[in-house]
Amino acid sequence: MQTKVLVIDDSITIRTLLTSILDKHPNIKVVGTAVDPYDAREKIKQLNPDVLTLDIEMPKMNGLEFLSNLMRLRPTPVVMVSTLTQHGADITLQALELGAIDYVAKPQNIDALSTDLYGNMLTEKVLTAAKANLNATSPTRSRPATLVAPKTRVNKRIIAIGASTGGTEAIKELLVGLPSDIPPIVIAQHIRPLFSTSFANRLDGCTNFTVQEVDEVPRPLLGSHVYLAPGGQHIKVLEKRGQLFGVASSDAEVNRHRPSVEVLFDSVNQWVGNESVAVMLTGMGRDGAEGMKRLKDRGGLTLSQNQESCVIWGMPRAAVELGAVCSEHALKDLPKAILNGLVMRKLKPSKEAV
Repeated sequence: MQTKVLVIDDSITIRTLLTSILDKHPNIKVVGTAVDPYDAREKIKQLNPDVLTLDIEMPKMNGLEFLSNLMRLRPTPVVMVSTLTQHGADITLQALELGAIDYVAKPQNIDALSTDLYGNMLTEKVLTAAKANLNATSPTRSRPATLVAPKTRVNKRIIAIGASTGGTEAIKELLVGLPSDIPPIVIAQHIRPLFSTSFANRLDGCTNFTVQEVDEVPRPLLGSHVYLAPGGQHIKVLEKRGQLFGVASSDAEVNRHRPSVEVLFDSVNQWVGNESVAVMLTGMGRDGAEGMKRLKDRGGLTLSQNQESCVIWGMPRAAVELGAVCSEHALKDLPKAILNGLVMRKLKPSKEAV
């Protein structure tokens, strides 16, 4: 069965080119285009599309307002088509908060639209969106953490998180549910450059953690801090003289990704091992599953988001099927599972450097 797509953009050039790219895929059929949200509203009623591609800046009503109304009245998988600017990145993350499944950067020139690389990326995101669990995309309210953090001391402690499609909101909800007085958290989220900076800034503003991207200079990992992989770079954990450091790396892609969850988990396994807690959140594909299995085999605690609460149950499913997961949990229950794991491993939450 073909996935029916409605393309929404005020530019006839973009509408034509997106339609041409998507219609080349045998499992996708563009059933219509719309020039603005009012036009889109009527086309949705007539054509009943499975997925929408949605521009942000449009006449009559902006994409965010339309998306908010859509998810309230007629939830439909949406892939945002975003301008690759700082402002575009900020607005796109707001769209993901409102329930959009994923985003693709709007190419800066027409030639880029016709490339196989861009076409493959666009069609993959559309087909992934068609499989999304919309029940897991409902906007959540930030709430203060009420869980009690453990109080035991050891020298090495870390929480590692991997995520892809749907991960930006899952990560936010997870962090909001955790007390800040816990070991450092390192995160590999599949994300593009520029968008990762906006994502780090948003997390820093809505959680009790200090959130920052790592860079290519190794820096000490601190408790009460969250460290993100920059878009287009891996995040790794290193140890020097008994202290843990985080660093960005431009090494080759792993599992077609950079950042890769596999790279993060393997570095945690190398330097922390059984004193770590690893968490696999929503995402498409298998990235990180084998690294998580190696962590579990060494004695690390491995947790995954369950199918019911995932936007895309791909990466967690791969980990479960590989036998890499100690236990599965609804997203809302993962903070408690993490803290229980810290207690079990006698890891001390601390604001000092590891």
